[in-house]
Amino acid sequence: MLTSNSNMTSENAAVGEKMVACEAALPAPARSAPDLVINTLLTLIIIILLAAMWRPVAANGDDQTIFKRIPTQFIAALGDPDASSGTGAETWGLWRVDPGPRGVRLNNFQQLEAAGGVAPAQWEFDRSDWWLEENGLIMEKPTFPLPVGKYIVTGDREAVSMLTIHPADENGVKRWELANGTKLYDVTHLPCRSARYTPAGADNSCSPASAPKQAFRVTPGAPMPPVPGCNKQDYAVLFIIAVPADN
Repeated sequence: MLTSNSNMTSENAAVGEKMVACEAALPAPARSAPDLVINTLLTLIIIILLAAMWRPVAANGDDQTIFKRIPTQFIAALGDPDASSGTGAETWGLWRVDPGPRGVRLNNFQQLEAAGGVAPAQWEFDRSDWWLEENGLIMEKPTFPLPVGKYIVTGDREAVSMLTIHPADENGVKRWELANGTKLYDVTHLPCRSARYTPAGADNSCSPASAPKQAFRVTPGAPMPPVPGCNKQDYAVLFIIAVPADN
């Protein structure tokens, strides 16, 4: 479990990984009852130590949300990279599983169309709203909007922070906020590039078939390439590694 309102340091993560490795390396319990009790107690001690090691440095005592680790999820975010808070979180999306391995290569777009727009991973291609990632894979759309709540996020670099998505105001606008002055750039995973493509006109010319294949792979941190006939919106990608334990 993680207790927060703060950044969780990479040192915490490294120590936690070492503890998990140590726990996995424990010998199998002996068959005798006394040894079984001893091994059970040792396991409990390791679990307690793990919980303590994963506890991030507290910034203040106002928020004591308990977090639990989850398989990595992925946020598609829009905002000023140098900002620690802002509005517009109602436009942020969520991939609950990594969309990259579920994607379709640009070279296989004709096969995707021949299949009625249904990808091998069973997501449906939308010609009026489609996504590309840095390797030239057509991705499924994220789910919109990102739910209100708190998340532990990282860009898989140095910074780890608590992201809060606030409820919408009377105009439907949602605020977002990162703890301790962490900037959006700090928790952006730079190698993961993603962009949303929508038709710029009514002639149906906005198509993955027109994407410049030679532009891939996109350099970490660089913008995604334009596609003729399309409007393009680049999104930052954040990793979610923990959510509130009562979620």
